[in-house]
Amino acid sequence: MSSYTLRFEPLADDVERVREIIHSSGFFQDHEIPVALELVEEAIDKGDESSYFFVFAMDGERTISYACYGTIACTKNSYDLYWIATHDDYRGKGVGSLILKETEKKVKSMGGRVLYIETSSKPLYIPTQGFYEKHEYFKEAVLKDFYDLNDDKIIYSKHL
Repeated sequence: MSSYTLRFEPLADDVERVREIIHSSGFFQDHEIPVALELVEEAIDKGDESSYFFVFAMDGERTISYACYGTIACTKNSYDLYWIATHDDYRGKGVGSLILKETEKKVKSMGGRVLYIETSSKPLYIPTQGFYEKHEYFKEAVLKDFYDLNDDKIIYSKHL
């Protein structure tokens, strides 16, 4: 694996960088992309008050992967991983693992005890499910037909 650097503060041009990463991945539908961008914009505008936190992986000056996480309202020390995506040019090179491990460290340092992740049951997401399981996430629940008919929501968790 190449030497990647990490940063944690979203910058104004991250809105476009996140759009590029998500679009290149091929895992997200067009209507999902504005949601991801909105979280970046809110974090830029409000800082930590937004309750959205980020880990960005850089290859030189290029942002190649990111994760967005935050606390779950009305819980004690539970966090959601809202988004994690790696640019298609970097998939399979350990960048996603680097981002996920760093996110876990950050959540733990903020007092988090559990990190939750959700994904789809569609065949496209079988590698995503394997990625979470490889990183010792436990399948907590399956909500049948959540996203659409024959598209279940799978919820994973990991105690930190």
